Amino acid sequence: MAENTRKLLVCCDTGCLANNARAVADALEAALAAAGLDVAVERGSAELKRTGCIGQCSHGPIVKVHPDDICYYRVKPKHAEKIVASLGGEPYQPLLYRDFDGEPKLREADNPFYAHQKKIALRHVGLIDPLSLDDYLEAGGYEALKKALTMEPQDIINEIKASGLRGRGGAGFLTGNKWQAAASYPAQPKYVVCNGDEGDPGAFMDRSLLEGDPHSVIEGLIIAALAVGAEQGYLYIRDEYELALPVVATALKQAEAAGYLGSSIQGSGRKLHLEIVRGGGAFVCGESSALMASIEGRVGEPRSKYIRSVERGLWDKPTVLNNVETLANVPFILSYGSGEFAKIGTAGSKGTKVFSLVGKVKRSGLVEVPMGITLRSLIFDIGGGIADRRSFKAIQTGGPSGGCLPESLLDLEVDFESLTDHHTMVGSGGMIVMDDRSCMVEVAHYYVDFLCGESCGKCTPCREGLRHMREILENICKGQGKASDLEELEDLAFALQEASLCGLGKTAANPVLSTLRYFPEEYEAHIKERRCPAGVCKPLTLMQIDQEACTSCRACLKACPLGSVKETPAASPDQKATYHIDPALCTACGSCREACRFEAVVAVRREATCA
Repeated sequence: MAENTRKLLVCCDTGCLANNARAVADALEAALAAAGLDVAVERGSAELKRTGCIGQCSHGPIVKVHPDDICYYRVKPKHAEKIVASLGGEPYQPLLYRDFDGEPKLREADNPFYAHQKKIALRHVGLIDPLSLDDYLEAGGYEALKKALTMEPQDIINEIKASGLRGRGGAGFLTGNKWQAAASYPAQPKYVVCNGDEGDPGAFMDRSLLEGDPHSVIEGLIIAALAVGAEQGYLYIRDEYELALPVVATALKQAEAAGYLGSSIQGSGRKLHLEIVRGGGAFVCGESSALMASIEGRVGEPRSKYIRSVERGLWDKPTVLNNVETLANVPFILSYGSGEFAKIGTAGSKGTKVFSLVGKVKRSGLVEVPMGITLRSLIFDIGGGIADRRSFKAIQTGGPSGGCLPESLLDLEVDFESLTDHHTMVGSGGMIVMDDRSCMVEVAHYYVDFLCGESCGKCTPCREGLRHMREILENICKGQGKASDLEELEDLAFALQEASLCGLGKTAANPVLSTLRYFPEEYEAHIKERRCPAGVCKPLTLMQIDQEACTSCRACLKACPLGSVKETPAASPDQKATYHIDPALCTACGSCREACRFEAVVAVRREATCA
């Protein structure tokens, strides 16, 4: 590439594609072609790359001009000619990011969303075309593999051990120790597996890595195979990932054609064959033994862990299973040294972690930060605080098996041990922020209901315990709860933790235990007062209009899907129309409250209104 070539990097991951990014990229290509001669002669050449996630999903589609480091946000096809015309000159001001101070932020580093991040796993995502092997090689790709081919397997393992890399899929097991254990067993053949079955609601970290930088994951998996002596491997990818699957398939073909896979890797005589296995469509298949059963063509059910998969995994042979993000870190560690990775993070949790920051935050998206960052920094420094002028209530970490943490714990450091001590976990990296209009009892019910549907049903504690827990929570949300329900929920949680077969059941009670511990007043309000403080549980709630706060803007009237908002016309020209909500028609869907900008729509106790 010529030194004066500018690259237009267009985010074309799943999220931005859903927001018309493909049309944006097409329009930019057309604009570049139309302005081709002028661009080439006056301001240097330019080319367009369709990349993976650039990060700030709430402001997509994003277009980045490299090497000028100019970022444009919420780009539409109609903006293409303006962006192309600005290349090498004054940036197109209307599309620059403006934070709360109103000042335009030209560079990515000026945007607070990116300023606190440090990218290792995501180091190439958003900068390269994921379908271009040349792009990956230009960024230093497969250099770590070439280095690994000159090393003894034990030396590779020692380097991973020294880095302190822990599994990013949820359990946080030391990666080097896992590889060491698998390498120590003499049984052959051995297998390596990439877990890309990301099933947590609100999580898209692994998906973004597979879509935006598939070769880094493949390279990490090849290095793992060299370290443990495997010659066959599998990439188990969630079946719903319609973009990631073909991207990874293309990358595998490219790697094999270039000699990074096959019967003699780079002429070394070492061989490795990799295959894609489409996920079974079940959340439980993210659990290691259930995943391996699925690869073997059996029902995705977990088994007891008295024998670990590093000894007897796929087809009862030693198997190393690492998740997508874990593997993406491996090439960095070999290229830059374990010390470079280990100096980041905390004493027990080294390196960085990728999170999907979503929910009621002003800036949401894909973030990568050093381990040990506080929840407050994630939510307020990176996320910009709570959206729509609401107040913070809780953050749910670690997916359905994680817990909900209150405002008093915002200064908690995010690492494997700290979160576990508070009935939650790092998990795969989902972070869902909730505001004061979230009902924590309903949140616990939602996750227990999700896990009920995803439990394989093999063991009684999980199968029956979750169903009974869901029934209790459902009754509480309906206003039919009893004081004894809280003790029964804790007893069920203990049974799940102690007696469930796999990690799904053992951690399934975390949403309940954490909300009981940190939001007991909400449970008490539902049980003792038959009231939902957040105005979310429909059987307990009606919407009402505060006449003093109402400005007669009619937003509630337009938003109500059932016509329960009624208008009383003004009696005279100098008066305003008034509005009220018919309790016989109101289902407490909340549409009117969401539409009102003046907080004139309030949630009230249903029984009190109907009396």
